[in-house]
Amino acid sequence: MLFKRSHIRLIKEGRKTQTRRNHRHEWKVGKIYLIKASWYGPIEGYIRITRKFRQKLGDISPEEIRKEGFQSLEEFRQVWEEINGGWNPEEVVTVYEFEEVKTLWNTQP
Repeated sequence: MLFKRSHIRLIKEGRKTQTRRNHRHEWKVGKIYLIKASWYGPIEGYIRITRKFRQKLGDISPEEIRKEGFQSLEEFRQVWEEINGGWNPEEVVTVYEFEEVKTLWNTQP
């Protein structure tokens, strides 16, 4: 799963445990995925998807903003616009909650 470098740092610090995606590809709950900053870059770590649901972008709660690694809706929105090119609060996105996996030994469900 691709993340901006700054988001990878937040994952490693335990401050980012949720991500929103607006694409067709869907990841599965319980599976472990690579963390990378680019398709051809090095593996930065691993995460396990613990929950998945759909939500309007504008319905993000203050608690979810913190799980995304941000302090405010304005901060989250600014980064969303930089990554995705715009902000539509009615857009339905897939929300993934995850946990960092420190070791792959005996971690598959």
